[in-house]
Amino acid sequence: MQRHFDDLQLGSIELFCLAAEAGSFTGAALAAAVTPAAVSRSVSRMEERLGVRLFARTTRSVKLTDSGRRYYEECRQALAQLVEAQREVMGQQQEPSGTLRISIPTTYAHHRILPLLPAFRARFAQVKVDIHISNRNIDFVGEGYDMAIRVRAIPDSGLIARHLEDAALVTVASPDYLKRAGTPQSLDDLAGHECIQYELPSNGRRITWLFYDGDTPREILADGNFCCSDDVLGGVTLARHGAGLFQTYRFIVEKDLADGNLVEVLKPYGGRSRPFTLLYPQNRHMPLRVRAFIDFLVGQLPQ
Repeated sequence: MQRHFDDLQLGSIELFCLAAEAGSFTGAALAAAVTPAAVSRSVSRMEERLGVRLFARTTRSVKLTDSGRRYYEECRQALAQLVEAQREVMGQQQEPSGTLRISIPTTYAHHRILPLLPAFRARFAQVKVDIHISNRNIDFVGEGYDMAIRVRAIPDSGLIARHLEDAALVTVASPDYLKRAGTPQSLDDLAGHECIQYELPSNGRRITWLFYDGDTPREILADGNFCCSDDVLGGVTLARHGAGLFQTYRFIVEKDLADGNLVEVLKPYGGRSRPFTLLYPQNRHMPLRVRAFIDFLVGQLPQ
């Protein structure tokens, strides 16, 4: 293999990443125990060698250029892999350790993942878990996440998608609403009902309701005067208090159905589901904490 970097160049890459994360040469200097001038000279040498400007500089701060942002994302991932490889060779990761950063949608976090985490920590005591609960798509490299769970796989060649489960959908309403508005008996009846909407935070589109009409899959864009965005649980709360019909995941409303707070409707047209997928970067050296969590999760969730 031909040599591409000397020790000085590798050190410059580390200083560059520190400056990008700190947003200043002074912050990078403090983290690396060197002078700000040393960081500035190091970055300038990199820019000269690469032939591009990595930072837009002002008197108070530095900000990555578009080229700098792309270079930072690649360098950060490469340095992380080097660290993991070194730990593996030195035998420092015989047990999973470090901080696991994971992004999870609100409903799946509260009803599926969060209840499992104490058992995971009991098994892997050296792993800390940093949980981002949101329906927003995250930037794995730029924001430093190890993995994310999403309802649909994100088309990205740099990510591995692993299927977790097909979550069953159910259409529900409160007994008070059904007493007042009647119980729908067919899909055509939806047009005469208040159907609580959910809007996707990623694109602002209202999601369709999924049914089977006999053996034929149907998608219906129901209509209503209530619309929730970002948090599906808002729609469940509205339905529980008589606002209308709502289609959601069965695992969210199982207790409400058992207690009689909600009633399933249109059962002959049910049976549809949506897939939940685990996403993580395609790294040659996967940290043991990530591998341990993947194996744990797959073993705990319904298949």
